[in-house]
Amino acid sequence: MSWRKEQSRAERGYHHGNLKEALLQAALGLIAEKGAAGFTFADAARMAGVSPAAPYRHFRDRDELLSSIAQRGFEQFEVALTQAWDDGRPDTVTAFERVGKAYLAFAREEPAFYSAMFESGLPVDVNPALQAASERAFGIIRAAAERLAALAPPGTPRPPAMMMALHIWSMSHGVASLFARGDAARRKLPMSAEDLLEAEVLIYLRGLGFPTDRRPSGQKEQTDQKPPPLPSASLTKIRDGLGM
Repeated sequence: MSWRKEQSRAERGYHHGNLKEALLQAALGLIAEKGAAGFTFADAARMAGVSPAAPYRHFRDRDELLSSIAQRGFEQFEVALTQAWDDGRPDTVTAFERVGKAYLAFAREEPAFYSAMFESGLPVDVNPALQAASERAFGIIRAAAERLAALAPPGTPRPPAMMMALHIWSMSHGVASLFARGDAARRKLPMSAEDLLEAEVLIYLRGLGFPTDRRPSGQKEQTDQKPPPLPSASLTKIRDGLGM
């Protein structure tokens, strides 16, 4: 490419009047194509149509650019989880199932954001804004875990909500990563990502002694009911998927 063409690209990059946004969009495209670790600061500048020095007007380095993308991702993630949770309506278990589906949907539909958030290796605590966005998103999972903990039958030890939230967050991330990497395609599983996550969560809740039934909308949840058996279909899917 000639210098004049490169200069023309740079002029177009500046012409839009929002270099920072152009760099963010360029980096998102590169992450989608090459992964969070597969591009350089100069690559982002070139994709945005600006000189290699131009990004330093807005970002200290590549990590700060990635951090901004991850922050934006967590902000959108929080919105998706909040809408899915809907303050636990019509009942806690049904609402939490929606949260799990929303988690997987975000990972599937926004792979570049998801990669920047969870696969870039960036420590969230070095950026206060990123850490706050991450904690707000995690707070939705924790709020759901607190409501789930309240369903523990009398006499059943109630684990800390934080521990439950971390377990459920980890399960969701594990399933999302499994299907995103294509591991599921290499070993055929008789279930979708949503089915696998639902089965894992049901097994986890049943192991804690929590009820996992769904109640009609408007019916008050009770904490003194005996937990129903885990749906046999879920157990069958897990057994078949593991080759048991």
